[in-house]
Amino acid sequence: MKNLLLLFLLFLLFFNCTRNNKENLNVFRYNEHKNIGSLDPAFAKDNADIWAVNQLFNGLVQMDEELHVQPSISKEWRISEDALTYSFFLRNDVYFHKHYLFGKDSTRTVKALDFEYSFNRLINKEIASPGSWVLNKVDSFRAVNDSLFQIKLKQPFPAFLGLLTMKYCSVIPKEIVEHYNGNFRSNPIGTGPFKFKRWEENIKLVFRKNNNYFERDTKGNKLPYLEAVAITFLPDKQSEFLQFIQGNLDYVSGLDASYKDEILTAKGELRNLYSEEVNMIRGPYLNTEYLAFYMDSKMPEIQSSLLRKAVNLGFDRQKMMMYLRNGIGIPANGGFIPKGLPGFNETIGFTYQPKKAKQLIEQFKAESGNNKPEITITTTSNYLSFCEFIQRELQKIGLKINVDVIPAATLKDAKANGKLDMFRASWVADYPDAENYLSLYYSKNFAPNGPNYTHFKNEQFDLWYEQAFMETNTLKREKLYLRMDSLVMNQTPIVPLFYDEVVRFTGKSIEGLGINPINLLDLKYVNKKDL
Repeated sequence: MKNLLLLFLLFLLFFNCTRNNKENLNVFRYNEHKNIGSLDPAFAKDNADIWAVNQLFNGLVQMDEELHVQPSISKEWRISEDALTYSFFLRNDVYFHKHYLFGKDSTRTVKALDFEYSFNRLINKEIASPGSWVLNKVDSFRAVNDSLFQIKLKQPFPAFLGLLTMKYCSVIPKEIVEHYNGNFRSNPIGTGPFKFKRWEENIKLVFRKNNNYFERDTKGNKLPYLEAVAITFLPDKQSEFLQFIQGNLDYVSGLDASYKDEILTAKGELRNLYSEEVNMIRGPYLNTEYLAFYMDSKMPEIQSSLLRKAVNLGFDRQKMMMYLRNGIGIPANGGFIPKGLPGFNETIGFTYQPKKAKQLIEQFKAESGNNKPEITITTTSNYLSFCEFIQRELQKIGLKINVDVIPAATLKDAKANGKLDMFRASWVADYPDAENYLSLYYSKNFAPNGPNYTHFKNEQFDLWYEQAFMETNTLKREKLYLRMDSLVMNQTPIVPLFYDEVVRFTGKSIEGLGINPINLLDLKYVNKKDL
């Protein structure tokens, strides 16, 4: 009898250990070196916050990996003929995460009134959400009944559905928010595939699987697959990489200078040392890196289209990417719209033509009488190597380039106030529509009151830009985008350098981690196999 009891206890011990080990194996671990400021979707401004919030909350709609808007809590929607009224029909099987404040069942279904409350809170000036601008084009919104939520716009805006995919527009429960007040940031209750478990700020954040999650995979299996998500906060990227190589992290995002040469060849391929243990995923990222000319500058060199074109033609973008980024990034031989967005065209920009660039410089010298043209590029230390590369290449063909390095905050203020003749900049999409990029060249958006830092002005461009707002046909709108981008490149207020890429490294045990041009971390389809 004692032996049987001992065997039974050993069996229980083995069973529990096996189960715990299995659960531990199905925990997705990653590091967030920039820390997380808030788990409140109204403050999901930076990638660190957005990634975490995306696991906990849902909105009316969501974006797939090809940047197409898909249903989420709204199972379908209709848009009126005048493109002003959007009617969203909600699912009836979406539940908030369990909380004692919900009463007997510890949860409740999401209703249209929850979206009405969430949107009102988003635009509440006392809340001061950095995402309130998302609803700037909205005239009104209301819950028609429990399952119908309606939004009316002030004017047609084709990119509006894309705006609604942003985490700012997530649904939140009124009773929970008002109970915690300002502490909702660290006591989040949403509808997402994972639920909040524990947060030791700057140390560790843990989410657990939401067993009531409403989405399923294509085979009808419940999502998510993972048991948990664990996030650490090592501030150093090199330490993060070492933890990944040692198997303590499952995922690393991006390519940092501290380890890029260690893990990748000059052609952007994994070195043999890591190819057996590491998977690399890469794809277009909605970020255009560029140099900008201030078109209101009084400098003859900046005003000259000859020199602006010479700069565009005078350096090898392919060579620049190989030497400075290990091949990660797409040389910008197209326009300002990056690869990955409808409207992108890789043939409307400039290729490396040093002879033609030199001819343009000589033509400028002859016409202006200035035998020593000179331009200063202002940049931050992070992009000094790129500017020095361009400096060397252009000086070979007769254009003197100075490089001025200033702090990021100083550069941001100076470019907004027209104090720089030429500067390095980047534009990451606020929402996945080419209009977001082209807004930088609309004359009514002059900085500092808008994002037109170059002070580019063209009547035809403005006409097409305003026409695009009224165009509900997607293909016709994309043709307008292409015309606008081509016009900008023809006038050369900018020098596109490269279109960034998303780079993700995972262990071999990770399955189902996709990639998308907005670099959103979506873990509901991720699984972790036992190797």
